[in-house]
Amino acid sequence: MRAPIGDFDTAVPAPHCLDELTAPVADAVRDWQGAVPADRILYVDTEPQWADTAVFVEHYGRDLLERSANCVVVAGKRAGETMLAACVVLSTTRADVNGVVRRQLGARKASFASMETATGETGMEYGGITPLGLPMGWPVLLDPAVVDLPYVLVGSGRRRGKLLVPGKALAELPGAVVLEGLGIA
Repeated sequence: MRAPIGDFDTAVPAPHCLDELTAPVADAVRDWQGAVPADRILYVDTEPQWADTAVFVEHYGRDLLERSANCVVVAGKRAGETMLAACVVLSTTRADVNGVVRRQLGARKASFASMETATGETGMEYGGITPLGLPMGWPVLLDPAVVDLPYVLVGSGRRRGKLLVPGKALAELPGAVVLEGLGIA
């Protein structure tokens, strides 16, 4: 199958290649309940050494710069309690952690989670964290620009491979909240 975005050799419906995904991501695809059918979530094989955005678009298509999203794990703290959440913003923007995210989480302080926390809590590889398959109860904060895309490129849970997901499918994830102003230039 031809990928709807980017210059990839092939795109495979994610339910047909669960062994290419980390366990939590494979479980999320296998148990998908959204209105967008699971077979519209596509897996594309990519080289891990090209995972960073600038290098990635050089190899897989310049159009991906405006159609890629980063998923980052943030930690909000209040009264000695820590709440983890995921933020999904276009790769051309950054998450407003100290403003929009902090207020949404009701936290006194918010910051990016450490690599050890992000990978340990998600079961995913650093540089491949994706909004699919995150721990139950986590808020998944989405910038509207991500949700508005017909397809958006996100991690697959590993540095090798990416997922192409209809933007509106991301808004159907458990804990999803679309937040105006989440992604800032």
